[in-house]
Amino acid sequence: MSVVGLGTWQLGADWGVVLEDDALAVLDAAADAGVTFFDTADVYGDGRSEQLIGRFLKSRQGEGLMVATKLGRRLPQLPENYTLANFREWTDRSRRNLGVDRLDLVQLHCPPTAVYSSDEVFDALDTLVEEGRTAAYGVSVETCAEALTAIARPGVASVQIILNPFRLKPLDEVLPAAEKAGVGIIARVPLASGLLSGKYTKETLFGADDHRTYNRDGSAFDQGETFSGVDFVTGVEAADEFARLAPPGATSAQTALRWIVQQPGVTTVIPGARSPEQARANAETAALPPLSPQTLHAVQDIYDRRLRAQVHSRW
Repeated sequence: MSVVGLGTWQLGADWGVVLEDDALAVLDAAADAGVTFFDTADVYGDGRSEQLIGRFLKSRQGEGLMVATKLGRRLPQLPENYTLANFREWTDRSRRNLGVDRLDLVQLHCPPTAVYSSDEVFDALDTLVEEGRTAAYGVSVETCAEALTAIARPGVASVQIILNPFRLKPLDEVLPAAEKAGVGIIARVPLASGLLSGKYTKETLFGADDHRTYNRDGSAFDQGETFSGVDFVTGVEAADEFARLAPPGATSAQTALRWIVQQPGVTTVIPGARSPEQARANAETAALPPLSPQTLHAVQDIYDRRLRAQVHSRW
């Protein structure tokens, strides 16, 4: 899998309208730029993201592309809904949407914390592998504690977690534990919902159908998924400071992605893109030189001064 992948939440919903032809153009641009790993979920646009990727895969057969999807949010997120019968139904739907006989990777989609300690849940996931519905399984988590619980499970292939210059806690224990266990790390929300692009001001407004409007307080889903849990004004101020760390020839967004890529234990990072230009710029990060020790120290300093108090104890 490519060290820079593509997240496709924005191709389904919750980021404003993306037309079908535009979504397919983003997918093609990413693949043309060397991206081989695509991350989606069965609830992104109620399957729209998976269906678009399915059309894309059909047009690019034989190119070794890998798609990870997620399950678990098609019913209320109660531990009793995480059953083998539901897993079979949801993975069958995802296979139809994607047009594949076997999923490459299926991930629990940020389930309730209790689910990570359920032997029955992981036995069910093992059964999905045995039945050929998926080649492997992983988890997408909200907290570092959930990640560490999942890493201890022998069948878990990957952990997807929020990791970016505004969310450093996974560096403390999660990445070392995953590396020791041979578990892949998929870094999501790498640009803190766009803050780390350096393009927003305190006056920036987002559409009513954009989670950056309606989920700032965590009323729709976990608050950490929106701006990495940082309040918007503080995030803009920190992003302005971060943008000044960009090396010559690199954008603020590329600098953030480069920072993630060079963290020991990271397998791939999955920025989203709403245009082919964004997809290509993100993919170019893989070829950038490592950031200097001075830059890494400056990232830590911004986090400690501006952000640690807001996010470190929560996730």
